[in-house]
Amino acid sequence: MTDPFQPAPPAPRPPLWLTALATLTGNLFLLVGSAILAIVTILVSWIPPRGILAFAVMRIWANGVLAASLVRVEVHCSPELEPGKSYVFLANHQSLFDIPVLLATSPGQIRMMAKRALFQIPIFGWALKVGGFISVDRADRSTATQSFSLAFSRLREGTSILLFPEGTRSLDDTLLPFQRGGFLLAMKSGLPIVPVGIRGSRAVQRRGSFAIHPGTVAVTYGAPIDPAAYGMRRKRELIAEVRRSIAGPAGLRVGGEGEDA
Repeated sequence: MTDPFQPAPPAPRPPLWLTALATLTGNLFLLVGSAILAIVTILVSWIPPRGILAFAVMRIWANGVLAASLVRVEVHCSPELEPGKSYVFLANHQSLFDIPVLLATSPGQIRMMAKRALFQIPIFGWALKVGGFISVDRADRSTATQSFSLAFSRLREGTSILLFPEGTRSLDDTLLPFQRGGFLLAMKSGLPIVPVGIRGSRAVQRRGSFAIHPGTVAVTYGAPIDPAAYGMRRKRELIAEVRRSIAGPAGLRVGGEGEDA
């Protein structure tokens, strides 16, 4: 059977001088701006209602990273998303810039489940912790129960949780197999899954590169998918539906299902 996948045409490369400028200003903000705003996040995180101001500072950080890197963001949001409602957001992952893109554009308060290494960065990691982000140690699965207990706690507080179900950044136009954690979290909490497709972030900064290429990133927040309509017996169908809903807007080929397929 012919593969119907057609990759998006590559965006035109910005001039070398513009890439050099964005690399300088973007990385400078990541170093200096992140340190300053992390300290501010730590200071305001204790002000009730706890977490609201911290997330506001994180949005400022995210917009600062994008502006300093000369990155524009186009946002498409399903009209079915309800303001103030909790969701489990699942997004594809191709670049470090996915994080500021999502923090800057998310509909409502979100907390990310992120790899433990980020929490070990002095000051920045402390800000993530007091800001309500959740550490995940992929090398030690025995801590998964604690991480998901924290995620349930955040959902009960009325915030949303965001995960990258691929578990790592993809290096090409293929959506990697999904880990099951986000689906289990949605099923056990009874909250809808929102598929999020990010297109263009890998062109801005590839994995393992410090170079930042100015450009446009498009992020699409799809219509919520109710896991209760599938149940545990139809979990494969749920995963397949979410994968299709992410891959389309992201312009990716759908690869294998996931670790529990």
